[in-house]
Amino acid sequence: MEDSNTLKESESSCNFFNFISSDLTQLILSHLPIRSIIRCSAVCKLWHSITTAPAFISVADATPWFFLYGRNNIFVKKNQAFAFDPDANEWIKLPTNLFPPSILPESSFTGAGGFFFNTTANNFSFSPILKPSWRETNPLKFSRLNPLIGVINSDFELNSSLPTIIVVAGVRFIGGLVDIEDNLSVEIYDPNLDSWDLCPPLPADFRSNSSLSLSSALLKSKFYVLGIHSCFISSFDLKNRVWSEVQTLRPPGVIISFLVSCRNQLMLAGICNGRRGPTFNLWRIDELMMEFSEVAIMPSDLLDCLFNDYDGDDDDEVDDQFASLRCVGFGDFVFVFNEEHSRNYPACVCEIGTNSGECRWRRVPDLPEPVNRFHKVGGFCSTVSFRQIPR
Repeated sequence: MEDSNTLKESESSCNFFNFISSDLTQLILSHLPIRSIIRCSAVCKLWHSITTAPAFISVADATPWFFLYGRNNIFVKKNQAFAFDPDANEWIKLPTNLFPPSILPESSFTGAGGFFFNTTANNFSFSPILKPSWRETNPLKFSRLNPLIGVINSDFELNSSLPTIIVVAGVRFIGGLVDIEDNLSVEIYDPNLDSWDLCPPLPADFRSNSSLSLSSALLKSKFYVLGIHSCFISSFDLKNRVWSEVQTLRPPGVIISFLVSCRNQLMLAGICNGRRGPTFNLWRIDELMMEFSEVAIMPSDLLDCLFNDYDGDDDDEVDDQFASLRCVGFGDFVFVFNEEHSRNYPACVCEIGTNSGECRWRRVPDLPEPVNRFHKVGGFCSTVSFRQIPR
């Protein structure tokens, strides 16, 4: 009955919209959350024609969604993926066919720039995040496990419907014998030739960092890599294909930190161990000078929601306590989550305003039930179009 009443109200609203210009109607509908646009497209012929027209652009399409996925190495049917729409403040449970049909326990599964990626040894494949259509590339030159991956969308690249992809580090150790430079190797996928170009490796300063202890961000024409614990940072120039000098980016008290690209600027997010206990901070980074300025601090009650059993003050204990912390960001949003199943993967989000002081924190709603136990968990941010959402 409630759905029927809602539909009648929507039809009444649609009749009202018959008396205003279609341009104004399009403008109003374009400011709705993506899932609301989908619902509106089914209300009446007028709204359907407006929202399905090629010229219709949703403002919400510029809002990045947070994708959280989990894999069960024993039972493939227990794999799950979710998408969080910050405008609607709700999760969407995604269909399991988003995962590749031949995913293996030793595969690396991740996402970036509107795509899912699957890496198994030298094999590499990718698919649009909401419209599964897996495409396998020619083999990588090096067998990899959990590499850093970025999607290059720049005007200096050739126009193509397929992504240009950069893969950094994560080379597998076979028999414990891998050259340092091989372990840090970089490859870039050329979609026009379906081939991988070998590029200069990540600087040797990162040789003690596994790929799981590295964080990356793609900004303008550079791919930045940061040691989560070491705080070493370097950038790869995508035009000239050279690495910058390695520097240290460590604000006072930082224990663990992550790179994110937000509002077309480089940002650092991390846990600080201060006099009053641990805090989660955001800093804006000057890309040229590699200097930092504080932007925001997460409210303590939100940090408690992510890690509610901290009872120590030793640096090593803090490091261990927050080892399951992960942080991703894009556009106006920074998402922080705990990848431990025992806490049901809690998360919070910070929306960064146009002015540095306008930062709004809030807790992300709990995931839809039931949530399975995962062996591997990951998350990333990506913009989506309402046309991509499963109906």
